[in-house]
Amino acid sequence: VFQKWVNREISNFDYLIQLNTMAGRTYNDLAQYPVFPWILQDYTSEELDLNNPAVFRDLSKPIGVVNEKNAKIVKENYENFEDPLGMIDKFHYGTHYSNAAGVMHYLIRVEPFTTLHIQLQSGRFDSADRQFHSIPATWQARMDNPNDVRELIPEFFYFPEFLENQNGFNLGQLQTSKEVINDVVLPKWAHSPEDFIYKHRKALESEYVSAHLHEWIDLIFGYKQRGPAAVEALNVFYYCTYEGAVDLDALTDERERKALEGMINNFGQTPCQL
Repeated sequence: VFQKWVNREISNFDYLIQLNTMAGRTYNDLAQYPVFPWILQDYTSEELDLNNPAVFRDLSKPIGVVNEKNAKIVKENYENFEDPLGMIDKFHYGTHYSNAAGVMHYLIRVEPFTTLHIQLQSGRFDSADRQFHSIPATWQARMDNPNDVRELIPEFFYFPEFLENQNGFNLGQLQTSKEVINDVVLPKWAHSPEDFIYKHRKALESEYVSAHLHEWIDLIFGYKQRGPAAVEALNVFYYCTYEGAVDLDALTDERERKALEGMINNFGQTPCQL
């Protein structure tokens, strides 16, 4: 697969899907859903210029520190973390870039994810201010908040329907602006959900992303996923998210095991290292 990608016989999209599959990710498990990168950082221009490197996100950095301002906070969190019991290793992020709640968050307008979201929220929609209502606002949240490190899902590159409230769900209204949440607000450069998907996919297949995608792959699937390289890259997550970090079979206490299983399922999982 790698050789095919290097020879440009398969697209960036296909390569990412295949890497996800090899690393144990699947559409059949929300806790291990395929993970895709944020690739742009320009959601405000009238036109999207894919020949300008400045419109792209820095793929060599974890999403939590793409904004230099957050890097200092993230570093300090890591250095100051001390587990009195000595069980928990230091980590940069207490949340994860891919988890079940995040998948439902993005796909809330489409069944069966709507129902799954409502079940997760004890029978109702989550408060409007926490809903996925705007792509520019979601990107801004990544820049402002070092704790929000969600990457994207593959649907952002091929599935315009998830951006439309075709079922007319009542998702509430935002507290400050009183704006009623309906279809997802798009960047200015996208004239419709289809146009957004078309341009976003074009961006994924662009020359810039082809030249830098391997840097993101190193962080998520490769050698910067754990160990000293991960520490240096500000890319260490909570210990439970790593494959093999917890031996569930060794836990004799049924309650403890259930609690850990629940945590692993809800919290997010780092892909198997390739």
